[in-house]
Amino acid sequence: MSKISPCLWFNGEAEEAANLYVSLVPDSRITKIQRNPIDGPPGQAGTVLVVEFTLAGQSFMALNGGMKLEHTHAVSFKIDCADQAEVDRLWDALLANGGEPSKCGWLKDRFGVSWQIVPSALPTYLGGSDSAGAKRAMQALLGMVKLDVEGLKRAYEGKSAA
Repeated sequence: MSKISPCLWFNGEAEEAANLYVSLVPDSRITKIQRNPIDGPPGQAGTVLVVEFTLAGQSFMALNGGMKLEHTHAVSFKIDCADQAEVDRLWDALLANGGEPSKCGWLKDRFGVSWQIVPSALPTYLGGSDSAGAKRAMQALLGMVKLDVEGLKRAYEGKSAA
């Protein structure tokens, strides 16, 4: 087990967020829920204080800190996706109920947490041996919101959109 794990700050939504995240990513689960032992900051006795969970084997902690703090793009979580279907599934699920899409495969979920939804083929196109193809793929990526695997491949190969 790693000695380092991210702690995400929430204002009462820690359990809801953790349940969403573990429902989306294989090899994920809630491992522990700790409740407030007393009334007072950050909440009433018996309410959820901490949720420990794993996403794809990585430990996380969600803390109900008792006040609203904003998450930023300065910290994001990248999910490598096997194919376009997985990109689409995760993109849609994380945007549901108030998430915000951004550019280049980034989004903020309804809790304000930033995610990068990235097809595992991306390094093939951006770091491939064809430097002109890599430049075309990068230009294509810069014009995308949700990443499109076929669009990146066509750009890398120098083929126009179908």
